[in-house]
Amino acid sequence: MQKIRNIAIIAHVDHGKTTLVDKILHSCSIFRDNEQTGELILDNNDLERERGITIVSKNVSVMYKDVKINIIDTPGHADFGGEVERVLKMADGVLLLCDAFEGAMPQTRFVTQKALALGLKPIVVVNKVDKENCRPEEVYEQIFELFFNLEATEEQLDFPVIYGSSKQGWMSTDYKKPTEDIFPLMDAILENIPPAPINEGTLQMQITSLDYSSFVGRIAIGRVARGTIKENMPVSLVKRDGTIQKTRIKELYTFEGLGKVKATSVSAGDICAVVGIEGFDIGDTIADFEKPEQLEVIKIDEPTMNMLFTINTSPFFGKEGKFVTSRHLRDRLYKEMEKNLALKVVETESPDSYLVYGRGILHLSVLIETMRREGYELQVGQPQVIVKEIDGVKCEPVETLIVDVPGDVAGKVIELVTQRKGDLLVMEPKGDLQHLEFDIPARGIIGLRNNVLTATGGEAIMAHRFKAYEPWKGQIPGRLNGVLVSMDTGKTTAFAIDKLQDRGRFHVDPGTDIYEGQVLGEHIRDNDLVINLTKGKQLTNMRASGSDTNVRIAPAIKFSLEESMEYIQADEYIEVTPQSIRLRKIYLNENERRINAKKFQSQ
Repeated sequence: MQKIRNIAIIAHVDHGKTTLVDKILHSCSIFRDNEQTGELILDNNDLERERGITIVSKNVSVMYKDVKINIIDTPGHADFGGEVERVLKMADGVLLLCDAFEGAMPQTRFVTQKALALGLKPIVVVNKVDKENCRPEEVYEQIFELFFNLEATEEQLDFPVIYGSSKQGWMSTDYKKPTEDIFPLMDAILENIPPAPINEGTLQMQITSLDYSSFVGRIAIGRVARGTIKENMPVSLVKRDGTIQKTRIKELYTFEGLGKVKATSVSAGDICAVVGIEGFDIGDTIADFEKPEQLEVIKIDEPTMNMLFTINTSPFFGKEGKFVTSRHLRDRLYKEMEKNLALKVVETESPDSYLVYGRGILHLSVLIETMRREGYELQVGQPQVIVKEIDGVKCEPVETLIVDVPGDVAGKVIELVTQRKGDLLVMEPKGDLQHLEFDIPARGIIGLRNNVLTATGGEAIMAHRFKAYEPWKGQIPGRLNGVLVSMDTGKTTAFAIDKLQDRGRFHVDPGTDIYEGQVLGEHIRDNDLVINLTKGKQLTNMRASGSDTNVRIAPAIKFSLEESMEYIQADEYIEVTPQSIRLRKIYLNENERRINAKKFQSQ
């Protein structure tokens, strides 16, 4: 019997996956005593650390009681569902993590559905039982119900459950009896997760993720499904479309701790990294040289949203970024498609613009944010949902939205969501909060988060996931207020901002460089207003006690990238450079805007 267990850790965002992996790594003493490790060891890129979320799934392995346990940490956001779907192929079992207060959330349902469909053996971990007003027993019932609704098999329904707190570093079979360590969980993994099966025969291995090294180039990562893979072995690479390339494996690595260790051969059931294969994509099969047999290709849910990416054409282009041409933009987007399965890039009639399809605003904004940190300058248009025709009926993506909110402001949330064609399905108390569930068109979610947080004083907890394509729900009201647009290029002055404060709220501070056509703030009325913020005070030689008043300016409202994406309308772009995010009109000149206004009204 093989001493290997492959497990994926799945959960809704922020339920403690990466923290649990930290504790497993520490308790299986991977590190030297004097090693500085910090927290959230696996969230190793800057964006993941800043946002506190996992974006890319990662592999580590630990040894426990002479058994090698390969652990795969997965993202929790539905927008990165493409990551979750493909890495579950490497696992034999899953640890389903659930917050002892929040219970099963939309993303829990999404990842559980994928895991059960693949026939993986689940262990349920009810985490954060040290929280106030937690309800572990209710959560256990909720998860049982969820499994039942997702048509789990008898064997899957008979899942073991472990209670504990990843943060405090203990796990137990009874939440009323805390232990000292997390070994009860490790024992449960050995007892319940089946060992990786040894499938004899010719080689089969599916590539499920990528790594990149500046020395050896792209590295293929996957699990050996059948046979044995060896160093310097000639193999066939079977592409997704069935074409076959003959190639050779140069080096093999297996995972040990946080790193990789060189191996001469890897047999079925273990996860390994392969160096030396050219031109592969995720989902391809590495197979026998003589008689290649393809494994089933990974199916990924389709994108539900697209955005126009174009080169920066503003008067300030090229001042801050290194990569500003359409060739740079094109190469970067196609490179991203190699490892980001749920992303699709389509060329438009213009050689400078590309339509990029993704799973949601977060999915696309992480790509834009990564690009700007690498030194790219680009402009992006308003996110659009993808509309399909099914049986002659115009259909759009509909999402399930869950909001937990204090009872006294639940009415405001219901009003905001129903204005955007949302239907209230469930309303029930959950601790001292109201738990609301809606079906809402994906269009209605764009720009909703800001309004809900404003209406509830920042106390609402929102989560949503794609449900299905349903018939078009009709027109949804967009942004209510117009914007303040610059008529001139120059530096903003405190004098001009002060005099125009009664016209709206500004996004820029005094002394900022601006250009004609840039969006400077939000108007108090529903039309756009062209203003001059570069005008200084008329200076004279005369001094009078009454004319020199102090300038008092309200602080500028700065939007994050996602807030900007939700804010802009069809006739606006976001200009993204390594140092700034600016909003602008597509046509910078006011006369051109008037001539082309009809174009955008029809959209």
